[in-house]
Amino acid sequence: DNSSEFIPKCRACRRQAREHSGEGDHHEGLSSDEELTPTEEDEFQKSKDNVLEDSRKIFEDVHADFCDIRKILLKFQEWKEKFPDSYCDAYISFCLPKLLNPLIRVHLISWNPLEQNFTELEEMPWFRAIEEFSDAENVSESK
Repeated sequence: DNSSEFIPKCRACRRQAREHSGEGDHHEGLSSDEELTPTEEDEFQKSKDNVLEDSRKIFEDVHADFCDIRKILLKFQEWKEKFPDSYCDAYISFCLPKLLNPLIRVHLISWNPLEQNFTELEEMPWFRAIEEFSDAENVSESK
């Protein structure tokens, strides 16, 4: 099997080519295959900007009460307080993750945990709303 010999030879060839061309910004251990050219970076940024712009339009024709996680959870809280039996019979606690999934995904489109100044999940408004709803649900269940 010559494939194991091929990889080090390719690396050695690329290293020699870099040394002869004077490229000094290569870091050992990083693959040159993973490096993006400026054109590729521009295309990626344009594509990313288009996705973010489209994501802002997803819920533009939806009534505010049905695209805000906090407001949706308040509706469920009201239901639970007014009609606890039907709320329990509907297994709402099992349905909420599927219901909120698309809304949370829209909020997470631009989130990148690999960036230096990223927001922790626990600090995001939608996470806090779910946490408050869960705390309120746990308190009412303990009563």
